[in-house]
Amino acid sequence: MARKKNNRPVVSVVMPMYNSVKYLKEAVDSVLSQTFHNWELIIVDDGSTDGCTEIAKEYEQADKRIHLLINPTPIGMPSAPRNIGIKAARGRYIAFLDSDDMWYPHKLEQQLPLFRDPLVAIAYSNYEKTDENSKRRDRIVSAPRQADYTMLLKGNVIGNLTGIYDTRKTGKVMIKDTRHEDYAMWLQILHQGFIAKNTGTIAAAYRVTSGSVSASKFRTMQWQWNIYRSIEHIPPLKSAWYFVHYAYKAFFKSLI
Repeated sequence: MARKKNNRPVVSVVMPMYNSVKYLKEAVDSVLSQTFHNWELIIVDDGSTDGCTEIAKEYEQADKRIHLLINPTPIGMPSAPRNIGIKAARGRYIAFLDSDDMWYPHKLEQQLPLFRDPLVAIAYSNYEKTDENSKRRDRIVSAPRQADYTMLLKGNVIGNLTGIYDTRKTGKVMIKDTRHEDYAMWLQILHQGFIAKNTGTIAAAYRVTSGSVSASKFRTMQWQWNIYRSIEHIPPLKSAWYFVHYAYKAFFKSLI
């Protein structure tokens, strides 16, 4: 039997998961605590072996808005599980939350009104960094209130754990199989002529761990350059100009 239209979720939250037994409950509970309730959470397991799959199954059984999917061919990069989640998403809006990060309760409620502006295809928020034990130390990452394609080329201001986009305006935008994959996706959306808006609130917590994928600054600089040249196909001199802006912003962001 086909689903009734009014049973469709408004927001689809895509959560890739790999060996997240230590943090998964906090991440899922932060979605469950949202003051906006019409969402679905799609957890995509990328070959976990630490028991977090069983925890995800328990959440799926307890709440019909939660769905667990298994990536049949794990590759160890977030692009594949995120794309599985995007393909399965039924909501108009697609949001992202990694299985070791957290949202604050008003996150979705604050963001959705921004899409009333026909030019807004992405909504995002400020966020804060916490340590591995979720301790808050007033490390706030603040972003501009608005961004377009040109601004984003100078450095990513959209924290992936805060970003949400409107598929009615953009269609489903898939994740490219590259590093800084979220940044490449935001650029692809804004390149269509849309803008992104910030709620101006602190809506999420990014957990800084010793194994964070962005821990090596040298690697992230290589990834940034690759996006300029191989993804966006920007000429070398112009890429260098944008890269200088990126490096300047990245340095100060690293001090937070």
